[in-house]
Amino acid sequence: MRLDKFLSETRTLSRTETAKAVKQGIITVNGIIAKKPNSPVNEEKDVVCVSGRVIEYNKYRYIMLNKPEGYVSATDDKSAPFVTQLLSGELQKFELFPVGRLDKYTVGLMILTDDGQLAHRLLSPKHHAEKVYYFKCEKSLERIPELESGVHIEGGYLTKPCRVKRLSEFEGEITLTEGKYHQIKQMLYAVGNKITYLERIRFADIPLDPCLERGEWRFLTEKEVENLRKI
Repeated sequence: MRLDKFLSETRTLSRTETAKAVKQGIITVNGIIAKKPNSPVNEEKDVVCVSGRVIEYNKYRYIMLNKPEGYVSATDDKSAPFVTQLLSGELQKFELFPVGRLDKYTVGLMILTDDGQLAHRLLSPKHHAEKVYYFKCEKSLERIPELESGVHIEGGYLTKPCRVKRLSEFEGEITLTEGKYHQIKQMLYAVGNKITYLERIRFADIPLDPCLERGEWRFLTEKEVENLRKI
């Protein structure tokens, strides 16, 4: 990989800025001052520094966020705060986006990334990535077999089979492989009930980290990213 491509992909410097930085002598590769912006770099082995700062190479970034209530699942919104605003300023330049949506009042696990190909695969119905939600409802949780086999929601859509676990009279867990707009709320409404609280607690094989407070985030581990790629 070329040095200028390395620095561009890590959002450190543009290719034009790399050329200027090379002339200034502030870029080193393995401790040696770089002479050309197109110098070859091994992104897995070489140590690249700009003004003494080591630049880690990650082509894509993968974030777990514990979404709080009141934020929309978007990268820009004029009417409400959006989830990418919860990330650090350093991450703002990477154009991260949420994988799927949680509505404004739903909380819990969100995955954010700049890996469009993986995001598309995770959201594709044919890959059946499971999402697990904890919920509370207004009335006694009944008609579970009906929910599991599928109910008609807005537009006459018949939901795909799912799993529902009753935790108490007014709370449960539901596992879906799809994600229609307000789907769980509409499903409970279809059986004469109403959601009063909804939290996503797992995405595929990744559970929400209990150490993350609402609004906090962390990078996914290598194993977590590997598990997502297996889907």
